[in-house]
Parts: sequence; structure tokens; C-alpha cells
Amino acid sequence: MKNSNNLPEKAGGLPSIQSTIKHLLRSHRTKDNIKNLLRVNQSDGFDCPGCAWGDNQHGTFQFCENGAKAIAWESTDKTVGAEFFKQHSVSQLLNQSDYWLEYQGRLSEPVRYNKKTDHYEAISWQDAFKLIADKLNSLSDANQIEFYTSGRASNEAAFLYQLIGRFLGTNNFPDCSNMCHEASGIALTESIGVGKGTVVLDDFDKAEAIFVLGQNPGTNHPRMMNALRKAAKQGCKIVSFNNLKEVALKKFASPQNPAEVLTNAATPISHLYLSPKLGGDMAAIRGMAKVIFEIYPKRLNLNFIQSHTADFSAYQKTVENTDWFKIESQSGLSREQLTQAAEIFVNSNSVISCWAMGLTQHKHSVDTIKEVVNLHLLTGQIAKPGAGLCPVRGHSNVQGNRTVGINEKPSAEFIKSLEANFNQRLPYSPGHNVYQALKALHNKQSKVLICLGGNLAQAASDTHFTHQAIKSAELNVQISTKLNRSHLLVSEDALILPCLGRSEKDEKSTGLQKITVEDTFSMVHASTGMTEPVSQFCLSETEIIAQIANAVLPKSLNWLELKEDYRKIRDLMARTLNGFENFNLKIEQPTGFHLTNSAAELNWQTNTQKAHFNSAMLPENILSDCYQSEQRADDDRKNITFVLQSLRSHDQYNTTIYGLDDRYRGIQGKRSVVFINAEDAAQLSLTEGQAVDIRSSCNQGITREVQNFTLVFYDIPRGNLAAYYPETNPLLSIESVGEYSYTPTSKSIPVTISPTTSKNLTITSI
Repeated sequence: MKNSNNLPEKAGGLPSIQSTIKHLLRSHRTKDNIKNLLRVNQSDGFDCPGCAWGDNQHGTFQFCENGAKAIAWESTDKTVGAEFFKQHSVSQLLNQSDYWLEYQGRLSEPVRYNKKTDHYEAISWQDAFKLIADKLNSLSDANQIEFYTSGRASNEAAFLYQLIGRFLGTNNFPDCSNMCHEASGIALTESIGVGKGTVVLDDFDKAEAIFVLGQNPGTNHPRMMNALRKAAKQGCKIVSFNNLKEVALKKFASPQNPAEVLTNAATPISHLYLSPKLGGDMAAIRGMAKVIFEIYPKRLNLNFIQSHTADFSAYQKTVENTDWFKIESQSGLSREQLTQAAEIFVNSNSVISCWAMGLTQHKHSVDTIKEVVNLHLLTGQIAKPGAGLCPVRGHSNVQGNRTVGINEKPSAEFIKSLEANFNQRLPYSPGHNVYQALKALHNKQSKVLICLGGNLAQAASDTHFTHQAIKSAELNVQISTKLNRSHLLVSEDALILPCLGRSEKDEKSTGLQKITVEDTFSMVHASTGMTEPVSQFCLSETEIIAQIANAVLPKSLNWLELKEDYRKIRDLMARTLNGFENFNLKIEQPTGFHLTNSAAELNWQTNTQKAHFNSAMLPENILSDCYQSEQRADDDRKNITFVLQSLRSHDQYNTTIYGLDDRYRGIQGKRSVVFINAEDAAQLSLTEGQAVDIRSSCNQGITREVQNFTLVFYDIPRGNLAAYYPETNPLLSIESVGEYSYTPTSKSIPVTISPTTSKNLTITSI
């Protein structure tokens, strides 16, 4: 399809290096950050605060462009303290963009909101801890507290954090995983008995085929591109299923390869690139399974199926009863295309399937991921070298947080272990996930919100509802490195508590401290910052949590001893968590240690001790029940309903926006854009570059609209749109969540578009 944008022919290469240098210079700590880049993801350095991709420990450079942006963004000489807040009221700051807020620099001293003046004002650390303790101890029920966690928190901080909540008597631990890979955890746990991927990084060197499903690694997990590039050069066939044609999945030039930097050379990545309709991935995978049953029945691994699986017959019958018309119409792919993909799958001795938000943020995401598992069970593509399942996690320690106890639905085994080791009676009943926490805050059932990192205000769906929910908290406590919108949604009382960045020294009386993180491959390793803290008033996340615990629960543990020596925290974790025995000794290994994955050893921790086929039928409707699902008549050209997905730009990581460009999609200096198929635009008599309003097709009696978005023609299936988040979060109802997972359905939002009529620009995120 003709595209008028100046799209690059390849990802990576010299432009990636130039972008890295630009962001290093903008940090005004260029020398320090060059040193940081030489230390990042090294065995004696610190873990990148960006994505959770694993480290191969080979080579001098272990960073990518977006990792360099994250480090430079965090390690800046610009600071935000009490003097800044004297000059800016909260009401004034609310009118600024998210980009502007974070660009002001690092938070440098603790501050408290003064309702009378509408300004944050300096407060001592001890007074801040006392304020939190007094408020928590005044509550009639610990379930009135919401303990939110971002994926950047260390294992040590997260472990102490969940102890506070559970010692107080609640399992309210909403976290960022609730908004991204929750569906993966549920689907994998029910299918194979463990909610994590079954492969390690070395498996990518051994795979004969890699399926990349609903994932754009060039922007969201750039270090993964090195693994894909190496695999492709070795003859591995990479099959990409992605709604948009992303340049990184076509060609990639390694920034560490001189020939590919200095010339037009690049490595072709995808052997086959298919673009399903939004929400059509389950139908696409079902189509591949149907091809296997119909054309390649001899490729079924019957020995594996008989020895290791349950419910095969029911699944086979379901596949046989699924007709090709529904598969093709729902997936948007032809039988021939799906046959091509199935042939690659069955003709490869070792296959890895990877996925991310493109699969997890739909109404039927759990069943979609189970369908991926089905495909691997049919052919025995699990628990052998170069084969298995790989949900690619986003934030750098989101998986580790869940491992050490950040879970609103803890297992009885985990709670019993805590009770035995700490001699405490703890709650077993499920607490709140993000959806439930926001609902509880909104109706004032919950009264305190404590956020260990993150920007919940912009990460969650239904912006108006979410902002009102956060603002309803009687006390809003934010532990952060940078200013963001979650700090400004206040009504009664609030604290901003500045913490150290991942790259900064954490010195205590016992010496320089290490923290630990877990990557997407279940590798746990140490991280040690080496640069000087941006301010003497910044404390580590671990110390802040320990100090809060000491103020709230002084007699339960020697919290002050723990904050001075993180080895003692790891000793507690070793006593409590399976796989963490000899924790302090294990992290002295250069690459850390691997947490055993039972499914990777053909040990199925399910109720039948077998891996389970899932025989769910394809959904009748991919959209959430809270939206009008009917397609408007095509002859009513002004009211065609599209399905929109929200996504990140290349100058963005989660809610953090580093700049206003999206190099890989040809966007410069703007974010309020919507990607559309040129033929759809023509049908609506719309032209490229025209301003449009986007309205959600919501049947709840609420107008959800964003205005003045610029149309950009792109290679995307007809009937589908794409736009950036958090700008489009207002379109997504809080009630539109995945079945079983409560994950927001950010990849399947029904909308209509029309020419902009308003003369007033709507301020969204920038």
C-alpha cells in the first residue's frame, strides 16, 4: 500500500545511535551517562530500568536505544524540589502535559500537599513517615488501603511492601501487571501449571522457528531485536503476526555492527508477516491448528499428547467444528496465509511463540493465549531446547514483583509460608486488582492510595473515571523519581516521596547495597548503582518502605536493621520463597540464577498433573459487552464503526514520553495522530493530514471523545485504527476488561471518526 510518510527502510542502525547521543546530551549528565551505559546490564553494574528482556552477558554493550533513553531520562541534573512547587500550584501543573511534567527533572526532596494553598510544601522524612502511620492506624479496616506497585520496584522493596499490607490485614495489591500480562499469567497457570514463560534466552539460538504475536519489539523490547537478528541469520524462520506493518519486524540493522551502521545493509527479520484484524489472533491460531488436523495429522505428537496432556479429544472436536468462514472473517487472514504459517510451525523441530500486549488486552485474551498453548501441545513444542512459550514482559521487574508477593490473589501456600516464618496471622481472601482498586477509590470505600512507582493516573483506562478515583483518596502517597499526573490528583492530603534511580549509589552504614530483579526468562540477578544520587534527600525505595513499616508496625520486625543491610531482607526471602534458598550466595554469580520452571521440566502443576488443552469456541464478538457491537451500515459513511488499538510511540516507554517523534512510523513532533487505512479514509471522504475527532461507541450513556487527531495513512487492515496512549485512554470504559483477567481491552476499542468541528484544541497528554 502506498504510504506518504517518510518511513525508514530498516530499524536500528545509525539513526538509533544518533537518537541515543541526543538523549545523553539532553540529560546534562553526559559523562556520567556514558559511564552508565557501559555498566548497564553488566554483571557488576545495574539493571536497565526499561524492559525485562534478558541479558546475554556477551559483548561490551548491553543496552539499546530505548534503554539509553530511560537511563538519560532518569539520570539528569534537573531537579524538582520545594522551590519548584512554590512557583507552581497543583491546579497550574494539571494544565501542563505529561511530557512537560516529567521533563522538569528529578524529584529531590519530600513534599506534602497543602489544601489551603494548593501547593506542595517541604516536609521532613520523619514527619512524612509519621503522617502515613497516623493515617493508616486511624482506619477501621486495612482493606481501605490500596498498595499499588509499578514493575520497576526491586524484589527487596516489593517483598517488604507486601509484608506491610499483609501484616496490616489486606491483600489489596493492584499492580501494573493487572493492566498488561495478567491474561498470560492466568492462561499459562491454568494450561501448564505455571504463569511464566518456559524458555530461556539461549533457546532463541536453538529455535528453528519463532512466532512473534501481537508484539512490536523494535520499540517495546529493542534488545530482543538482537536475538531475532541472530536467529534469522542462522536460518530460523520468524513469523510475525502484527496488526500494523512495523519496520523492525521487516529489517533490522544492529547498532553494534559497523557494516549495518555505515551502509544500507540490514538483516531481514520476518520470513512471513501476517496482519490479522484486531482481536483476530485466536481465530488465526485456531486456523493453524485446523490446518494441522486436516493436512498434517501425522505431525501431531501423539506420544506427547497421551503422556502429558488432558482434554485433547474435546479440543480436536472443537477445532473440527470451527468453520473456515468464521476463522477467515474474524482473523482477517485467508486460509492460504494460515496454511503457510502452519506449515512453518509443523516443519520446524523447535518453535518458540512470543507475545505481548497485542494478545493480552482484549476481551477474550485468556482464551487466545490458551490457543497458543494448544498449538504447542499438539506438536510437543515445549520443554525441549529451542522450543516453548515466551510472554515478553514489559517493565524491568514486573515479573519479579509478582514472584515475591505482589499479588492480590496469593496462593494459600504462599500465605502459609509467610505465617510460618513471621509468626503472624495473615489474610487469605483475595484483595483488589487495579480495576477493583479504582472502583473502591471512586466510591470512597478505599481511603488511602500508596503507589510504589508508576503513573497510575495515565496507565489505567477511562481517564476521567481514573482521575476522579485517585483524587477521591483521603491520602495519596507517591514514591517516585519524576513528577507525573498521579501526584496532582489530590483533594485532601498527599505526599511525594523522592527515591533513588536504578543507576544511583545506595550507600548504607553496612556499605554499598545491591538490589535484585527478575527478567522475562526467570533469571534473578543483582543490580548495583554507581552514580552519585541527584539529591541528598532522595532515599532508596527499599529504605522508604522499611521506614513506613517501622512507623506503622514498629514491633513486627526490626525494619531499621533491614533498611541498613539488604542481605538481611534476602535472608528473609530465602526462608519464605521457593527457589530463593541461599539467595545472597546465588546472586554473586555473574549471571545470577534461574528460577526453576516446572512446565519446562514436564512437571505440570495443574489439578490433573497434566497440561490442559482449552476447547473454547471462537468468540461471537471480540468487543466488550459495554460497547455497542453492531456494525453500522456501510452506506452510512459518516458512522462506520472502527476498532481502535492504543499503542506506544518509539519515543515512549509505558506512560513516560521521552519526545514527540515516532521515527519508525514516520511521525515527527506530534502525538495526537490516528493511523488509518487509506481506503477507509477515502470511503469517509477524509484526506491524509485532516483533523478528526474520535468517539467511543459506548452504550453507557457517557460521551467519550478525543478531538483534533491528525489522520496518518498506514499499512493497517481495513476497519482498524491505531493511536497512542495515554491520549486515547479517555475512549476506553473502566468496565471494558478482559474475561477472567480484568485487563483493560486497550487493543479493541470500537470508535467512530468524523472531521473535527471544534476550534479549541483538546489538551491530552502533550
